Amino acid sequence: MARVLVVDDDHTVREVVVSYLRAHRHDVIEAVDGESALQAMRETPADLVVLDLMMPGIDGLEVCRRLRTTSDVPVIMLTALGSETDRVIGLEHGADDYVTKPFSPRELALRVDSVLRRSGERPTEPETFTDNGLVLDTGSHVATLDGVVLSLTSREFDLLRFLMANPNTAYSRDELLQQVWGWSFGDQSTVTVHVRRLREKIESDPTRPVRLVTVWGVGYRWEAS
Repeated sequence: MARVLVVDDDHTVREVVVSYLRAHRHDVIEAVDGESALQAMRETPADLVVLDLMMPGIDGLEVCRRLRTTSDVPVIMLTALGSETDRVIGLEHGADDYVTKPFSPRELALRVDSVLRRSGERPTEPETFTDNGLVLDTGSHVATLDGVVLSLTSREFDLLRFLMANPNTAYSRDELLQQVWGWSFGDQSTVTVHVRRLREKIESDPTRPVRLVTVWGVGYRWEAS
């Protein structure tokens, strides 16, 4: 059983989401706005947050940004904004996934299960990957660069682990969605944004990456030193 925090100022939406997640045997807590969501996370940290984007006061983007300063808790963003730009903004603020309103409560519950399953997976034997000052330890779930701990979301960590474990092989965005996210289909911009965020943390010049490189017409490849 996982603890899930549902944040939405719409009572009806919140009631439906909470009902479905409890039917999936999750321990669900609720928050009606950004301020109460942040307080709830301080008092009883959740294993996953379902977060509405558009809320009065502190909106979902700001809540996600603040959470990311102290936590790598998985975040699924709920948004009524359907354009790719709006979805990308949510991902750039650290969301692991998003669901566009109107949505199927059953689909959301399955997305929650998928994100929790992926974030909770650990290799049976801890592994350590090293590459020119970059060290990733799956046992402690910590990555460092030149001795400095990197602030990675759970999905960024998973993406980095997969790439370092499979160097010098080009993967399409669809393949990365399947291997890292566990999705058989999805929006490829999810991968694009996570690659961009990862480059900002591991590359000396993110505009000229030498570790996580683009393979034009294919996708991305990890260049082992």
